[in-house]
Amino acid sequence: MTGKSKSNSTVDVVLIGAGIMSATLGVLLKELQPDLSIEIFERLDVAAAESSDAWNNAGTGHSAFCELNYTPQLPDGSVETKKAVSIAESFEVSKQFWSFLVRNKIVDSPETFIKSIPHISFVWGDENVEFLRERYNNLQKSDLFKGMTFSEDPKELASWMPLVMNERDPKEKVAGTKMELGTDVNFGALTRMMFNYLQKKENVSMHFDHEVRKLKQNDGLWEVKVKNETTGKKRVVKAKFVFIGAGGGSLPLLEKAGIPEGNGFGGFPVSGQWLKCVNPEVIERHNAKVYGKASVGAPPMSVPHLDTRMIDGKKALLFGPYAGFSTRFLKHGSLLDLPLSIKINNIRPMISAGLDNLQLTKYLIDQVRQSPEDRMVALREYLPTAKMEDWELETAGQRVQVIKKDEKHGGVLEFGTEVVTAADGSIAALLGASPGASTAVSIMITLMERCFSDQIKTEDWQKKLKSMIPSYGQPLNGNAQLTEEIRIQTTHALSLKTA
Repeated sequence: MTGKSKSNSTVDVVLIGAGIMSATLGVLLKELQPDLSIEIFERLDVAAAESSDAWNNAGTGHSAFCELNYTPQLPDGSVETKKAVSIAESFEVSKQFWSFLVRNKIVDSPETFIKSIPHISFVWGDENVEFLRERYNNLQKSDLFKGMTFSEDPKELASWMPLVMNERDPKEKVAGTKMELGTDVNFGALTRMMFNYLQKKENVSMHFDHEVRKLKQNDGLWEVKVKNETTGKKRVVKAKFVFIGAGGGSLPLLEKAGIPEGNGFGGFPVSGQWLKCVNPEVIERHNAKVYGKASVGAPPMSVPHLDTRMIDGKKALLFGPYAGFSTRFLKHGSLLDLPLSIKINNIRPMISAGLDNLQLTKYLIDQVRQSPEDRMVALREYLPTAKMEDWELETAGQRVQVIKKDEKHGGVLEFGTEVVTAADGSIAALLGASPGASTAVSIMITLMERCFSDQIKTEDWQKKLKSMIPSYGQPLNGNAQLTEEIRIQTTHALSLKTA
């Protein structure tokens, strides 16, 4: 049955998209101000089914311990660590918030969503070994990387990752770094637990199979037009604040909102695939996240890694991701997503970014054309004894990299996340991908500082924020004692192994 109902509700907050970002913001706001009314709309029939799902994530537990794309090598040969330090600090903020959730029974036992697992960087060849050594030396200047180990000894590396070193050429020059403090996070499980908590709170409504069709500001309120995809009914919800946290679907909704701050933004979709191990013996013999260097021209989400994960309570082993191209902005999206996102205000930035990234386009074309044998060649660089019958191809999620205006180049392709907020703070959208989920708490705090600027300065909110995030308002980098104290607390609360 189809139909249309007039608006009969006004709420404080509307969250669009049931992923880790909306869940994090919803819990933060509800803890800070319990009387807030919140409505959540998700176009699919379950939470965390797109970018937050474990099979769709390009990486879990991003803390910059092993991801080499966060420490780029500059033209002079030096290694830049600023981004890695920032991400590592943001991840510590996330762990503090998750510890609060566990202590206060907001989420179930921590082992259901987070596990301790070593993070390893692994490279081969003279130049790459020198790069990794330089990276290691520079990261030692930060308290956040205390405990990292560097080795060029094949025997020691074999003790870290037996399968990776098994039957490797003994003459090959190799090196690795290891952080025992690393973790694996199932963001799908965490997201669903947070939404389960929110749905039990007063003045919170969650709607699945609901798609937001229009956004329009009128008399200081946002009119959010929503369609129930099951019944066909439409209604309008008025909201004081709207958060667009719909992953790859955020850009089209930001364009519909029509705020000046959203002009000039475009999106470049990148799809992915995994090789999933189906041999239990192989899965059991590997216990680490092993990251290498990306191919020239590869986007950050395509940094190759041999990745141990816990998915649906079972240990899994993935390799990839292999990049691809689709015009969809979501795994369950439309092939028209990309063409329909092109507007007069963003066509120049998108063309400019495309011309500046022809190497990326070539890389994606080559990836799409790969045969199963080609994928095995890439896997055997990390797992020399890999057998084709032990691995199956699994479709991963979609990522939409941000394209934004740039005075000098016309448009640039960004590989991080971007929070776009209206001048009046009444609406915000999160665009982009990596590192995304791992830094969700820091991103949402930044959003609240922009959109709830008066409330966040109050003594009540400040006190509550510090109870949720003990380091709130203090930098961890450069403060060895505070970093150690925080890590002891979160390691205990999250039942992680002591580093």
